[in-house]
Amino acid sequence: MMSNACNVGDFYPRSGFGMMGLCETGPFPVRPKPRKAMLVPALLAVSVVSQSGAVEVPFIIGDNAIVAEAVINGKKVSCMFDTGFSGTFVLNDNINIGKPSGTMTLRDFVGSFEATTVPLKTLSIGKQKINTTEDMAVVQQPGGSQSLSYNTHANGIMGMEVMQDFVLEINVQRSCFVLHPRTYDITKKVPDNKRTFLVKMLPKGVNSIELTTETKEGKKLTLALDTGNSFYATTHKDVLERIGLWTPGRKPQFMSQSFVASGAVDAWNLELKDLKIFGVPTPQSVWNIIDRPSSSSDHDGTVGFQFLKNFNMVIDIKRRRVWLENFTGKTAEPPKASAGLQAWYYAEYQRYIVTNVTPSGPAEKAGIRPGDMILGINGEDALNIGYRGFAEKMEGELDSVVKFAISRRGVLQNFEVKRAYLFNQPSP
Repeated sequence: MMSNACNVGDFYPRSGFGMMGLCETGPFPVRPKPRKAMLVPALLAVSVVSQSGAVEVPFIIGDNAIVAEAVINGKKVSCMFDTGFSGTFVLNDNINIGKPSGTMTLRDFVGSFEATTVPLKTLSIGKQKINTTEDMAVVQQPGGSQSLSYNTHANGIMGMEVMQDFVLEINVQRSCFVLHPRTYDITKKVPDNKRTFLVKMLPKGVNSIELTTETKEGKKLTLALDTGNSFYATTHKDVLERIGLWTPGRKPQFMSQSFVASGAVDAWNLELKDLKIFGVPTPQSVWNIIDRPSSSSDHDGTVGFQFLKNFNMVIDIKRRRVWLENFTGKTAEPPKASAGLQAWYYAEYQRYIVTNVTPSGPAEKAGIRPGDMILGINGEDALNIGYRGFAEKMEGELDSVVKFAISRRGVLQNFEVKRAYLFNQPSP
């Protein structure tokens, strides 16, 4: 096994159910609206062997994540693929893959915690059988909301240890893994440093893929390549202070909360410009900032799915190189404005109730308060909107308006909220 203490760069949802990838607090589901997946799930059982000996295994691109099928100890599962997790699998404990035999220490941004483990005896992805060893194990713990998070069926997460015998290509463009033999040498590729990039992994972060990001002033950050982080990128306030992007003692605006495996953490967003992320010129991006010091001296945070979805990636752990091919021609999506509130569905009331209003945000300025019951949004019954529809209606174009029908102590009130950018700017 790569380590008996595995890095987990994954945030929990507010409910604390299972790993979801990094996520902010937000409305959680009762009636999510179904949408078509990007790949028919039945195709996941198919593998294609190329003339070079590489094996292709299709996956689904869910909302903010890659989800692939595997067969673990004879049990078929679907898992979010997380390059930021150095172990094999973290599965919902209602899936019976055998008796627990021990525990494993998992770490995240906040701290560490213990989880039970089950021996990994047999494993395959697609039709590719994966070699297992006696010390390989599956972490099991409560979890039930992954499917709602990714908008496709998911039982847990799959980590990099599954891919340790291969040079791994994550072909986002074609929605498939390509498992190359170890003889496949990406160091012979010649990048043009415009669309293709060959990046050297740093000699730190034994259990993660650590690469360099550089500011326009030449200051450097060590960030992990993390498909399990659903944000664009995540770092810490003390890291920003170290590289001169944030003045010590300055208080950020628009504070929110995110939830990691070991607890809740304050967080906020920051717009950054003119970076080189893993050697890729990046004119503009919005980062999630953890409002506490990093828990590790090995790295400064992670670069997540919102950046990585623009690239086909080849990861060669043995030669410590990563090949990036920018197939979209983009490095980030335009920023979205937000209404600045989060809500939770409470079954006992059969209503969405506002749980958090962003300080100084549009909803607070309009007069919406925590505890308000949301009856409707833009004239539509809130109960018919569902989790994803709710979240999507919170975001939109700058200065666009979202209308809320609110019940406050039984009195109907109507509010108009003008969406705004809820991110900070770096210190001058």
